[in-house]
Amino acid sequence: MPQIHFLDVTNRDGVQTARTGLSKFGKTMVNFYLGRLGVAQSEIGFPFLFHEVPYVRAQVALAGAGAFGGLRLSGWCRGVAQDVEKSLPLGLAHYNLSISTSDYMIANKFRGRLDRDAIIREMTAAVRTAKAGGATTVGVNAEDGSRTDDGFLTEFALAAKEAGADRVRYCDTIGGDTPDRIRERFAKLAAAVAMPVETHCHNDLGLAVANSVSGALGDLEAGQDAWINTCVNGVGERAGNADLLSTILAFRHGFGLEERGIEFGDPIDLSWARRFALWASYALGQPLPYNQVGSGRNAFAHESGIHADGALKDHGNYELYDEATLGPFPADWHTAAGRVVLTGEYGGKAGFRHVMDGLGIEPADEDLAFKLVQLCNAMTGRPLTDDELRLIGGHPNELALLFPGQLD
Repeated sequence: MPQIHFLDVTNRDGVQTARTGLSKFGKTMVNFYLGRLGVAQSEIGFPFLFHEVPYVRAQVALAGAGAFGGLRLSGWCRGVAQDVEKSLPLGLAHYNLSISTSDYMIANKFRGRLDRDAIIREMTAAVRTAKAGGATTVGVNAEDGSRTDDGFLTEFALAAKEAGADRVRYCDTIGGDTPDRIRERFAKLAAAVAMPVETHCHNDLGLAVANSVSGALGDLEAGQDAWINTCVNGVGERAGNADLLSTILAFRHGFGLEERGIEFGDPIDLSWARRFALWASYALGQPLPYNQVGSGRNAFAHESGIHADGALKDHGNYELYDEATLGPFPADWHTAAGRVVLTGEYGGKAGFRHVMDGLGIEPADEDLAFKLVQLCNAMTGRPLTDDELRLIGGHPNELALLFPGQLD
C-alpha cells in the first residue's frame, strides 16, 4: 500500500523568507524538532555554499550521533553537476536537484541560455554525478512545474529516472495551482513515470495545504508513495509554503480521507507540535497568528454562547481534534517571572551550572558546553530555550563543528 512521507523544507525554502532568517544553530534546532516529530526528511540547506559547510558537517555528525532520531538529511543544489561536486565531500546521503522547466522561465529567466534539451542534459548530468558520488536518493525538482506542459514534464521526469533519480518534485512555484488540477496532474505523471511525484506548493492563493493533500492523493491513486514538502508555521517565500502541522492534521482528520486507507510511512509524533511551532515563532521573530491551525492562541478558544455551552458539555461539539494531542505549551527557564539567573553570551560558570542543574542537564563535556552556550547565544541574539540547552548539553562535540577554529 503506498504511503505518505513528509519532506520538510524549512531549512531551505523557509529560511529564504524575506525579512526573517535563522542562525545556523537555529537551523540545527529545526532538524532536532523534525526528528522528534518523526518527519522523514529535512532539506537542510545549500551544501555547495561556503558558509553552509561547517553547518552541514555538524548536521551530519549530529545525525550520526542520534540527535535527530531517524530524520534523513538532504541537500538542495541547482541542477548542475558543479554544485553536486562541491557538496559530495560533506557526506550527505540525499539530494534534491532543481532546474526550471516551464516555457515561461525558459524564455524569461534563461533568456536563450538554455532550451529544453539543455535543461535535460544539465539535470541528468547532475543526477549521475550525485549517484556516482554515493548518494542514496536523488530527487529532481521541476521548478515552475505547474506551468510546464504535460509532455515536457513527463519527458523531464523519465530522463531523470533513467539517470538514476528516485523522485520528481513538482513545484507550484508561483502558487497558482488548484486542488482538482494538481490531483489530476499528479495521478497522470506518477502513472506515466512509475515513481513518486513530490509536492512543493506555495500559498499565494491560500491553497498550499489543499494542493499538497490533493497532489498526494493523485500519487496514491497511481500506486506511488506521496512525498509532501512543508515548512513549520507555513513560512516561506512570499505567502509561504504548505504548513507542516496543518498538512499532517488534514490527513489525520480530514473527512473522507481515513476511508482511503491512507497511512503515514513514518512514526509522526504530534506531542512535539506546539513546542516546535512556538519555538519557531520565537526563533524567526514571527508571531503566530491567533488563528494558526493547531498552535495559534485561539485554535481551541471559545467565547460565543452557543459554542461555549457546547464545548463545556463536550469539546467534540466544536473541536475536530483534541488539543492535548499537540503536546504541552513550553514553559522555558528564560520566561520565568521575577528573579531568574540565565546563561548566555556574557554569563559565567556559576550561572551556567545553576541553569543546567535546574533543568536536570548533565553536559557530556561541561567546559565545551559552556563555551557553546556563549557562542550559540551570541549567534541567535536571544535567550536560549530549554530544548536548545538540552541539545548543547547532550551533543557538545558534534555542535562544536558549527564553530571551526573558535573552540581550540
